[in-house]
Amino acid sequence: MAGRPREFDRDLALNQAMRLFWERGYEGTSVNDLTEALGVGKPSLYAAFGSKEQLFYEALDLYVRTYGPTLGDVPTARGAIESLLRSNAETYTDPNIPSGCMIVLAAAVGPPQNAEVRAHLAMLRNASTGSFAARIRKGMIDGDVPRGADADAMAQFYTTVLNGLALQARDGAGGAALERVIDGAMAAWDVLAGTSPRL
Repeated sequence: MAGRPREFDRDLALNQAMRLFWERGYEGTSVNDLTEALGVGKPSLYAAFGSKEQLFYEALDLYVRTYGPTLGDVPTARGAIESLLRSNAETYTDPNIPSGCMIVLAAAVGPPQNAEVRAHLAMLRNASTGSFAARIRKGMIDGDVPRGADADAMAQFYTTVLNGLALQARDGAGGAALERVIDGAMAAWDVLAGTSPRL
């Protein structure tokens, strides 16, 4: 008599799918790749998650909840952004998970039919910029950022640094190299905030 089929663990499957999309990107991960990694057939995959796209969105949501950048409760805007950059650099180079950032790397380019996936990822990246700008504006109210600072420009700069760290990590840069980049970015804070002469 055949043994009872193994029960499908949806949470475990979602975690495995997240890692696969993170490592290979949206385009580079086929439905066959997913069924093989998750140990299920296509009907079970579709029954559990609906489609590859829906599975990707769920995996992305899991990534954001687990590894997404947070500004935390550091008292100053500068400290909060620096802390976020350093904690993410540590995550990006953790040998136990795929390198870099899933939001940055999963689908920067691709065919027209996947434009919605790319737009969703762009929205998440822009949300990081918005969070940075909001934290800098709070710093203006609290007095740790000059009133005349351009919060949007500063936020764009530090988002670009954050995204660049992800690409550097995927290209093989280690933690020490990323820390040096962050050192340079934070050295530019006063210039960007308008409290030091421009270089």
